[in-house]
Amino acid sequence: MTDTTTGTAKVTLPADDQILITRDFAAPRQHVYRAWITPELVKRWWAGKGGTVTSVDIDLRVGGQWRYVMLANGNFEVAFHGEYREITPNERLVHTEVYETPGAEDMEAPVVTVTFAESGGRTTVTMLTETHTKELRDAILESGMEGGMQTSMDALEEVAVSLN
Repeated sequence: MTDTTTGTAKVTLPADDQILITRDFAAPRQHVYRAWITPELVKRWWAGKGGTVTSVDIDLRVGGQWRYVMLANGNFEVAFHGEYREITPNERLVHTEVYETPGAEDMEAPVVTVTFAESGGRTTVTMLTETHTKELRDAILESGMEGGMQTSMDALEEVAVSLN
């Protein structure tokens, strides 16, 4: 299981208010999921090559909050937070996701559905972000999200493979 899949996350736009990211990982589902929900493991992958994770808080229960903070390479802080709405261990997470920037508190939070599917010892993760407006979807796409996400997903795979 060492055939890693660097830089292969695929971004599609199924609807005007949706972003779908699909990525295959060279690790079993339980390892990818564990890397996704364990604070000390998230610290190893979430920033990718974009900086250093300084804080990860995860209260993994329906209604529980999560928050990730990183010091970006440009020496500024980037933070996201949200609330868990659904949790099916090793299979599915549904949560809100808010980029902490002025004005974000007035917007309806995007909802992200993450699914973990295993086949042949490999895991496919899909992340469907529903933004409620085309304008917010487009702003996310124009933010440079894809480049950072690709390096984060590559680092996530490294962490998940290391759990074997």
